[in-house]
Amino acid sequence: MDLKDKVVLITGSTRGIGAATAKSFASQGAKTILHGHRQALPENLEEALKAIKADYKYLSADLSDDDTVKQLAKDAWNVFGNIDILINNAGITKDKLMMGMKAADFDAVININLRAPFILSQLIMKKMLKQKSGVIVNLASIVGIHGNVGQANYAASKAGLIGLTKTIAQEGALRGIRCNAVAPGMIESDMTANLSDRVKEQILEKIPLKRLGLTDEVADTIVFLAKNDYITGQTIIVDGGMTI
Repeated sequence: MDLKDKVVLITGSTRGIGAATAKSFASQGAKTILHGHRQALPENLEEALKAIKADYKYLSADLSDDDTVKQLAKDAWNVFGNIDILINNAGITKDKLMMGMKAADFDAVININLRAPFILSQLIMKKMLKQKSGVIVNLASIVGIHGNVGQANYAASKAGLIGLTKTIAQEGALRGIRCNAVAPGMIESDMTANLSDRVKEQILEKIPLKRLGLTDEVADTIVFLAKNDYITGQTIIVDGGMTI
C-alpha cells in the first residue's frame, strides 16, 4: 500500500508511540488525523508536523465516554471524507496489586484500552466494509501476552485487544479489511525516564538486546503492518527479545 493521500486516524497521538506514528505516516504523505484528550496539540509536535508539510487535523475526545467515542468516529470520518487506516493506540495504566485494586480502576483501564477501541473499530469498520478496504492496527503489549505483577487491569485490556484483533481480522477478511496488533516491550518514554537506575538495570537484564526500545521502532512496525497487504490477524512483538 502506498500511503500517499491515505487517511489515517491515530488515537492517543500527542506523545510517545502515538506521536512518533503520526509523524511517520505524515512523512510518507498520509492525511493524518491525530487524537488526544487535551484541547490542542503540544507545540513541539505541531512544529514537527508543519516542518514535514503534513496534511493533518487534531481532534480532542474523552475515550472513557461511549458517546464521545462515537462522536469521534463520526468527526474523524468527516475530516477527509474517509478513513483508510485506524490505529487504536490510546491507553492508560492504573497499576496496583490485584488484591488491592479497586473495581473502578479496573473498569477505567478496560474502558479506554479495550472498550473504546472496540466501539471505534466497530463504527469505522462498518464504513470500511462498504468500501471493501481498510486497515486496523491495535496497540497491545507484551504484558497482554504473559501478564505482569500489579497490572491485572492493563494486562487484561491488552490480552483482550489481541483477541479483538484476531476476530476483526477474520470478520473483515472477505471484504479486504486487515487487522493486526503490535505488542511493545519496554520503550523509552516519560514513564521509563522516571525509573531509578537500579530498576532500569533489572529491566535491561531481561532484555537480550540490553536496551530499551525507541518509539520510532514501534512506529515503523505499525507503518509496516499498514502497508503490507498480506499480513492479518497477527501480533507483532517489539521487545528486544524480552519474551524469548
